[in-house]
Amino acid sequence: MLVACDLQRPAAIDQLITLGSQIDVNVHYSREIKDPVVVATESIRKAKTEAHDILIIDTAGRLHVDESLMDELKNLKDSISPKETILVADAMTGQDAVNIAKEFNDKISVDGIILTKMDGDARGGAALSIRAITGKPIKFIGVGEKIEMLEPFHPDRVASRILGMGDMLSLIEQAQQSFDQKEADALQKRIHDDSFTFDDLKEQLKKIRGMGPIENILGMIPGLNKVKKVNVDEREFIKTEAIINSMTRKEKLNHTIIKGSRRKRIAKGSGTNVSDVNRVLKQYVELKKMLKMFKGKKGFSLPKFSPF
Repeated sequence: MLVACDLQRPAAIDQLITLGSQIDVNVHYSREIKDPVVVATESIRKAKTEAHDILIIDTAGRLHVDESLMDELKNLKDSISPKETILVADAMTGQDAVNIAKEFNDKISVDGIILTKMDGDARGGAALSIRAITGKPIKFIGVGEKIEMLEPFHPDRVASRILGMGDMLSLIEQAQQSFDQKEADALQKRIHDDSFTFDDLKEQLKKIRGMGPIENILGMIPGLNKVKKVNVDEREFIKTEAIINSMTRKEKLNHTIIKGSRRKRIAKGSGTNVSDVNRVLKQYVELKKMLKMFKGKKGFSLPKFSPF
């Protein structure tokens, strides 16, 4: 159960209710009570009555220099005696995040830390400093705005990213969640039979996008992550999918029939222009050529995704 104890921001309760509905978790809240201690105490009674085994209390965001809010937080902790107190800090604030973590730990004693915006330019430097200063573990990191982009903190992997060595383990784990072995085997057969179509291309692009922001994926690949800034326009994926969707069944199966008039029709139907259609066709032809080269290699096969 989630508990809305952020009574400072008007929209905080609604935001937590929305989050609860997205992840199918009950939310306890009150729009009349203005004392977070009362709301938290009532939530504990309700959790016991309804047999909830985990209770997460969301408190108001605050600065460590705001004495009144810090006193409110200390009073709340003393009143409910939580088993674990987690500080959520913004990694992009750099040294300020370190100072905030130190002050919070000194004043209320935290048990662990969640660092958000770890997909930014901070590259994890704040994580090393916070761990060293507070001595408390970093339990999770946020690498994007979506719910599924909150992931367990692996010190060795973050260290590899900081040192420019990539993070292939995390990349493989994300691929395992997006790709099914049976689908991979079927795709391998189509490649061998030279029957890789635009529908196959669209499906693979969807799966790649499902792994998260492309910048994050590239940052996990050794070598590519050393590039200071890789700008990938996610809209190009949407545009490519729209172009493929505007093709007829025959066109998807045989790209050679897509001549001038067909290209104009596809561009109009997808809300793009002919140059965009030409680009997608060229990329598809080049991909087919590359797949033919791999097909000729002895023992060629798509990677097997298996648990560690």
